[in-house]
Amino acid sequence: MKRTGLAILLWATDPDDPVRLATPFAHAAAAAALELQVEIYFSARAVLLLRPGVAEALRASDRFDKSIAEWMQDALDHGARFFACSDALAAQGLTHDDLIPAGRRHGGAVQYASRAAHSAWATLVF
Repeated sequence: MKRTGLAILLWATDPDDPVRLATPFAHAAAAAALELQVEIYFSARAVLLLRPGVAEALRASDRFDKSIAEWMQDALDHGARFFACSDALAAQGLTHDDLIPAGRRHGGAVQYASRAAHSAWATLVF
């Protein structure tokens, strides 16, 4: 069966460690540019990236002018979709209403596991 999608789980991508934040979105944009369906699942502290202003204030390196929000927008512009884990949001004291519009879809362990179990989808974990 041909691969048609890529599901990316953001688990260890923490706003307190911005050096790790650009790579998942670069992979998402690349996969979407290759016409794969791309879903990014924000779990753990990664859900904080979906709060307005958080990703705009972060850079993966002092050598890049590009903010993490711009890396995220690149992925969105290529067709990636963002999903926020409800349990992760609750752990951070957030609701879907606290998030940027692109991050207001619900999606967590069940949805990601469903993609991981499907032969047409590949998965990455960051």
